[in-house]
This record gives sequence, structure tokens and C-alpha cells, in this order.
Amino acid sequence: MRYQNARRRAVGWLAAGLASLILLGCSDQSSESAKPAITPSAERPTITMGIFPRRNLAVTRAAFRPLAKYLSKQLNANVRLVVPLNFKQFWEGVTNKEYDLVHFNQYHYIVSHARFGYHVLATNEEFGRNEIAGALFVRKDSGINSVEDLRGKRILFGGGRKAMGSYIAPLSILKKAGLEPKRDFEESFSKNPPAAMLNVYRSIFDAAGAGDVVIGLKVVRDKINTNDMKRLARSEPFVQLPWAVKQDMPAQMSQKIQQLMIGLDKTEAGMDILKKAKVTAFRAASDEDFAKVREIVKFTLGEDY
Repeated sequence: MRYQNARRRAVGWLAAGLASLILLGCSDQSSESAKPAITPSAERPTITMGIFPRRNLAVTRAAFRPLAKYLSKQLNANVRLVVPLNFKQFWEGVTNKEYDLVHFNQYHYIVSHARFGYHVLATNEEFGRNEIAGALFVRKDSGINSVEDLRGKRILFGGGRKAMGSYIAPLSILKKAGLEPKRDFEESFSKNPPAAMLNVYRSIFDAAGAGDVVIGLKVVRDKINTNDMKRLARSEPFVQLPWAVKQDMPAQMSQKIQQLMIGLDKTEAGMDILKKAKVTAFRAASDEDFAKVREIVKFTLGEDY
């Protein structure tokens, strides 16, 4: 059965590639004759697009459904959006290579590239930035004025141990200052970065580990007075969240997906898709762009990818 599914998928990739070549060859004909024929849904290749659960299920589905619909139309394929309930399910899908196109965090990507051969095509641009950094936040009235002052304190990180922006990068700040978990401070984890900020604002924890942009998020500004908070320290910046494809995806299809995604900010309709996805653009990326991510991960976790 697995062989038959793989064979059908390979035939689908080939059909889609031939369709793209036909369309390119017709580019000098009249607009009427250049219109692509509509392939019945059952005969189109299926591209499974997996999204890591950065936000809740309903919000994530609403954010990326327009992108899936757009890619389906442009690729003459069935782009199936999959949003796992949690990181465990997401990682099982990655490990089992269930996703053809997948949205990772930076740590997920370098692990998946090394172990399973996923190849990056693009990264998010958010708030007009194609880089992000980890940060530590405290209350202004906490008396905490340096990273060293966090010795013996309680730090709440906005995600699990695989969260690049809200755990691994903030932890790198602490380690550079000579502070180690358990020995020098107590670490805890919240479900997301905004929750970490809220708990520090309420003085339940002493500091929050999160991406450096979190203090400017509307969901945070609506719940706390951000004037009462300060960014204590910031990690080295690194590339934004990536999009990658499975190792066996044909190069022609990979390039087409990349071209479609990075071209969205050139049209009004594309800008609407980007807005719904909560990004300002998608930017072309290569594996070399993740050198700083690998450096931070190796220093912080001792893992070499």
C-alpha cells in the first residue's frame, strides 16, 4: 500500500510538472488559448501542507487556508492543509514524512534537514523584519537590572524546550552570563509567549523568555500595560520562521512553490493572503541562512546539526 501511494504521488508530480511545462510553452499564445485546462480534483497531485501549532487550531487554520487555496489553484493540485493539535502530533508527522510542504520553527528545521532531508524554500517576514531574536523581559519595578540579577529567580519561558525564539535563544543569553538551569535559576514553561509575559506582569514569575517582538503584539498590549515591562537582554538575531519541502519533491515543483510564495507581496490579492497569514511577506531562503541558528543551538543545547 505504501509503495502504491508513493507511486501514485510520483505520477502526480510528473503530471503536474508536465502541465507546468505546457503552460510555459504556451506563454506566447493568445490569452484565450493559454488558459490552463481544469484537471479533475481526483486526478491532481495532492500536496500536504503541515503547519506547526504556533497558535491555536482555529486561528491557524483561518490564517493559512487562503494560502492553501491559492497554491492549489496555481499548481493545479490539491493542497491539503494539516494543523496538528499539538507539537507531539506535528513532530510525528515530520518524522513520518507526512508533509510535502511544512512550516517549521527554526530548531525544527535544522533537525529535520539533518535527519529527514527537508529543504528550506522560504522564510516569513513579520512586522517588516526577516530576522528575530530571543529576549528576557522583567517588570521595571522588579529591581532586576542585569542578567546576573536573575540568579536564584524564577523564569517562565513562552513555549517548550524546542521553541527557538522563546526558549533556546533566551537560554543562550543566560548561559553566556554563566547561569545554568536548576543550578542558578528555576525554569518553567507556559503555553505561549504572551502567557509568559502576563505571568511576569502579575509578578507570579520574575522574568519571561520570549521572542523580542512579543511585547509589541496586540494580544499582549490588550492584557497588560507594556510600559511597566522592560526588555532585560536580547540574543543574537537569526533568520525568521522557515517553510521547507520534503526531500523527494521534484526540483521543478519546489521552485514553483517558492516563486508563488515569494511573489505574493507583488499583488493586492497576494497581500490579502499574507495579511491573513499574519506575515508581511515570504522571502526566498537557503539552508546557509540557518548558520546562526545552528550556532546558537550548538552553544545552548550541545546539539550539532
